[in-house]
Amino acid sequence: MYPPKFFFRLLEGKFAPVALLSLTYILITFITRCILLAFSYKGFDWNLSTVAGTFGIGLIYDLAICSFVIIPMVLHTWFSNERMYKGIWKWMAPATLGIIFLILKFSQLVPEDFNEDLRKFVLWYVFIRMLILVALAIAGPTFRMNWRKSVLFFDLTLIIFLLLFNAISEFFFWQEFSGRYNFIAVDYLVYTTEVIGNIRESYPVGWLIAATLTLAGVVVWLSRNLIVGSVTTPMSFYKRSAVALILLAFPVLALYVVKPDWKKFSSNTYANELAGNGLFDFTAAFFENELDFYRYYRVIPDVDAFRIVRRQLEDHNSSFLTNNPLDIERQISYPEKERKLNVVLISVESLSASFLGSFGNEEHLTPFLDSIADKSLFFTNFYASGTRTVRGLEALSLSLPPTPGQSVVKRKDNKNLFSLGSVFQSKGYSSQYIYGGYAYFDNMYDFFHGNSYEVIDRKQILPSDIHFANIWGVADEDLFDLGLKEIDRDDLSGKPFFTHIMTVSNHRPFTYPEGRIDISPSSQSREGAIKYTDYAIGRFIRQASTKKWFRNTVFVIVADHCAGSAGSVELPVTGYHIPLIIYSPGNIQPQKITRLTSQIDLAPTLLGLLHFNYRSKFMGKDILNTPAGQERAFISTYQGLGFISDGRLVIQSPRQKIEEFTPDFVTGKSELRKTDDSLANEAIAFYQVASYMLKTGKFRK
Repeated sequence: MYPPKFFFRLLEGKFAPVALLSLTYILITFITRCILLAFSYKGFDWNLSTVAGTFGIGLIYDLAICSFVIIPMVLHTWFSNERMYKGIWKWMAPATLGIIFLILKFSQLVPEDFNEDLRKFVLWYVFIRMLILVALAIAGPTFRMNWRKSVLFFDLTLIIFLLLFNAISEFFFWQEFSGRYNFIAVDYLVYTTEVIGNIRESYPVGWLIAATLTLAGVVVWLSRNLIVGSVTTPMSFYKRSAVALILLAFPVLALYVVKPDWKKFSSNTYANELAGNGLFDFTAAFFENELDFYRYYRVIPDVDAFRIVRRQLEDHNSSFLTNNPLDIERQISYPEKERKLNVVLISVESLSASFLGSFGNEEHLTPFLDSIADKSLFFTNFYASGTRTVRGLEALSLSLPPTPGQSVVKRKDNKNLFSLGSVFQSKGYSSQYIYGGYAYFDNMYDFFHGNSYEVIDRKQILPSDIHFANIWGVADEDLFDLGLKEIDRDDLSGKPFFTHIMTVSNHRPFTYPEGRIDISPSSQSREGAIKYTDYAIGRFIRQASTKKWFRNTVFVIVADHCAGSAGSVELPVTGYHIPLIIYSPGNIQPQKITRLTSQIDLAPTLLGLLHFNYRSKFMGKDILNTPAGQERAFISTYQGLGFISDGRLVIQSPRQKIEEFTPDFVTGKSELRKTDDSLANEAIAFYQVASYMLKTGKFRK
């Protein structure tokens, strides 16, 4: 029997719901791919082979996921017959219901990491389905037949609704990240409270759900004859079993045959992403959220990697503590007397350099930051390590290059690491991390609490002290008010303090209190959120200037990452360019620093400004005491590892791929060039040593 004939027999017979669902899903994915392509037409490589690869490879992924999507309908059709509701089933159904519900409730088959709302949804869905089973077991044949039709209508409508809603979600995700689902989407599944709240506040979710549900209902209603026919069409259990087993063989085949890297057929990032399938990529990211550098990337002998890194970290202020070739621990010493100044580090959510007037922006979004830039150490060639907050926090606190996969902040074995907080604690400082939301998000509490920081979040703010909040946390002004209270408390103790404050307001849905700036919050624009955060920082520092501790305090203002890093190339350098301002009137002389600087350099540079003598495992450099010509920066996605040096960009990717580019630091585009082995080995060495130290536990304090 030819495959098309076999398929249409399914569409007309007992397995009509399976065929209908398959057709619907493939059509949805095809239309989704076309829409995403239309929104990416400027960056897409328009030629026949790229278009064919995008849709051809995309169809393979779509069919692979389709084979999983239809499993519920296959099982439903396979085991739905009158006999299962007779005899002992009348007595077994209630017992089965109780047993399954208790298992789900008390043995926690639903993962604990999932949000409680998601857990409740799963439990209630199982409960209702088992309740229907009980009702069908007790009812008569006619009632059962009608109910079986109704249940089939309901299930198909629900599944098609979820598929359509997923397509809409993919569209919004593409708009935000210019890619299919990845680690970010996996994180969003875990932290559903913040994410669902963010979606509710950013988009007309009610209307989207209503429209999607209506469309799903229309599809099912137009197919009602096929669905009803599938219930009434007779088919023996043996024939149903044969068809079901054939259909269930496809997901097994897809599981072992279809590979995530098939979509990487082109040098054009948009084509590769469009060739993917959102659900397939989501699953791949879920199971491969940490990548073993030694397995997926090109490596050199560890001794050679450490030799390169040791040579790069060596300067007149440092000396290695041992001759061990696989060790980078060194003593950092400065001839000047240590300065026990307080430090307030403000990491600002999504603050691209391009938003500041000091970098040429003419919208006057950051009047306060621009006003102090010329009164500070102002770094104009400073680059973020990654594209997410946790990458920024990792770089700022650990001074490590971004190893592939999840940030160290999100990993399980991330306690007692050598951190900026631990250095300050060793000098008698109190060390704090203050966040305006709930610090369990992104594993921040667990990470900072386990690495020499006291964690303070919105739970410490009285409801009466909150002027405004959205799903991510309190408005930045309320966050800074909390910071002032905690700093005043530390000052009274007589100890110097190191306080790291993480803002939240410059994040979708971009809402903030009324009357603070000249952009209405009703616009929910990023420009308004940026200007409000600038206002909140200015308000904080002006209030701090009235405190007695102000004259002995260094304020560090830096972004965690850019507002966006998408482009037609894998790592557009402009998507990582962020500001760094170190402000301390009377303590630090104003100067514009134009040298290439990485986010991992902030910690050793700051400690150098304080002339601290300490033991270091940091892989960043004190850029103010680094010999000319040794500047470099690290930029990354969760798989692409970039190394910028001497106007060149080396990108390492899984499958031992390494390429060198000449990046345009104005447009963000890059031109492929012949790879310099010496530069490539230097790039490999830094990432390999960072991975080695984390893997072997050598980065512990």
